[in-house]
Amino acid sequence: MKLLNRVSEQHVANSVIADPEEHTVMDEDGSVRSIQAANITMPEAELEQLWSPMNLERLARTYWKYLSRVSLGLIRVRYTDDERAVVLLGRPFVLLRFHPPDYEMRRDHGLVRWRIRDGVLVAQRDHGHLEIEVDRYPANEPGYARIHVEVEVSNFYPALSAWVARWFYANTQSRIHVLVTHGFLRSLARLELEESAVGRFAMPSPNGNGDAPAAPRQEPVTVGDTPWPLVLALATSAGAAAALLLRRYGPPRRRG
Repeated sequence: MKLLNRVSEQHVANSVIADPEEHTVMDEDGSVRSIQAANITMPEAELEQLWSPMNLERLARTYWKYLSRVSLGLIRVRYTDDERAVVLLGRPFVLLRFHPPDYEMRRDHGLVRWRIRDGVLVAQRDHGHLEIEVDRYPANEPGYARIHVEVEVSNFYPALSAWVARWFYANTQSRIHVLVTHGFLRSLARLELEESAVGRFAMPSPNGNGDAPAAPRQEPVTVGDTPWPLVLALATSAGAAAALLLRRYGPPRRRG
């Protein structure tokens, strides 16, 4: 869903990857710190409309939705009152489990942080966190503002590193995480955020007494599904390519 529903107006935003020099570091004790960052330049007036706790919550939801989309729905995120679980299709295949997120929001700074609980990819329980941090600065061009967005994994002990080898983790899970995060950061230039699955900071509707109703207990919600039309298109393309290669390079047909 677009943040600003002005279809006739073309949004002007630019996202440039701005990782720190050492964006992924593994300490001697096996803990990992990985930071991917981008600078997004956009009209200052539009940023003012977006800068709110509600849209920070939607930014968090957009990250999970993007993760599911690029995995063709294989990876999904299940929301409950007391956890966020990154699953492979569904339970019991929980890759990562997080505590509910913590939020910070100030005039020029926003932060959402998920503390790591456990999961198949975790070697040490209740260590480390994943966070998205947003800071705003004036841009060089009048009328524009710059947002610095960082996605950070810190103090994380990966199971692949502990149980297989560090080089294996560095060339598999770590590389995939960096590529996916870069894709997410570039996608933010479209100025589109998903609707929150929880609505923690949504504007409440007053009841008959003029008071905001109490927030109901959160029902489990799963973010992500399989885009079957895309899967079918990819499978059809792969089948056509295989048939073409077999026809061109396969064994010659016998004559007579």
